[in-house]
Amino acid sequence: MNKQNLITELQSHGLRWIDPAVGASGRKGGAGPSDHKAITIDDTTVMVPIFTDGAAESPYAIEVGDAQVLPMLKLDGEAIAPISFPTQPKFYSLTTADGIPYWKIALLHSHDVLATTVLQTCMRYGDRATACQFCAIGQSLAAERTIARKSPQQLAEVAEAAVRLDGVKHMVMTTGTPNTSDRGAAYLTECAKVIKSRVNLPIQAQCEPPDDFIWFERMQAAGVDSLGMHLEAADPQVRAKIMPGKAEVPLEYYFEAFEAAVKVFGRGQVSTYLLAGLGDSLYTLLEISQKLIDVGVYPFVVPFVPISGTPLANHRPPNSEFMFALYQQIGAMLQRSGLASTEVKAGCAKCGACSALSTFETSA
Repeated sequence: MNKQNLITELQSHGLRWIDPAVGASGRKGGAGPSDHKAITIDDTTVMVPIFTDGAAESPYAIEVGDAQVLPMLKLDGEAIAPISFPTQPKFYSLTTADGIPYWKIALLHSHDVLATTVLQTCMRYGDRATACQFCAIGQSLAAERTIARKSPQQLAEVAEAAVRLDGVKHMVMTTGTPNTSDRGAAYLTECAKVIKSRVNLPIQAQCEPPDDFIWFERMQAAGVDSLGMHLEAADPQVRAKIMPGKAEVPLEYYFEAFEAAVKVFGRGQVSTYLLAGLGDSLYTLLEISQKLIDVGVYPFVVPFVPISGTPLANHRPPNSEFMFALYQQIGAMLQRSGLASTEVKAGCAKCGACSALSTFETSA
């Protein structure tokens, strides 16, 4: 099985952890790749679901035993490849000047990406009538694995250490949506300015489209290198069902924001998440991806992974055949357009660990 197929299969089916006595450290709850673990296969690090119900039934498994022996990835009980795990970063052992463990401020994603949710609260999250049904932003806060607001100074302190001690290459700053017209852009701007004054680290900021597109220029001036504004779903009916509050921001406004942001950050430096498996058809996802690429936005397509404790906890992820067809066709679109994840300065598309899409960019 080639790498494209294997990554696609693993991210759709998940991975069973055969020896629970050893334990499994990974993401549980929160924003980003939750209920996942970073694994490295053939020098490629990917995020794979391991804490989900689907993963417990996966034909793929790892048997963790002797710490000196490289774990083997098994398919239906047959060993198919050795795998390894990124080591725990050195910066996790430190605490900030005000006594907060660094890992509560920012986490290592994949093997060289620093990720943080600068505001761990969202104006939509507390009300089921407005909350995104896939979101678990409040879970890690409730479990005291993070803090509600990371100060710019805390973020700069952790970022400097992550670069110095662990060779982090770029940083992702996302945010819950505050009840302000800038939708978090103002705080992201403040954070980026302080981080860049401390360490030269490429930064992606992620937020909903602000009311005034002047914020794109302000973010870039503060040191934000790339921008993410995430659609998650494209079909209006799916959006209204899955994320009723966010769906009140129409697709037309997103595209106005995308076009304005591309003028500031450049083609390929603006991206959006599309969560395949929420209800959008293959045709709808391909159509929106082409439209995004046409305006210079990278469509970062990932398979939806249900997160424990959310309304969609029992929602089945997309099958690998669906994802492979999607990746193949979007990969061909990207190849024709000249957009490539390798050219993105910072962020999820550059990291690529939550999706197999980057492996299809040059072999579509």
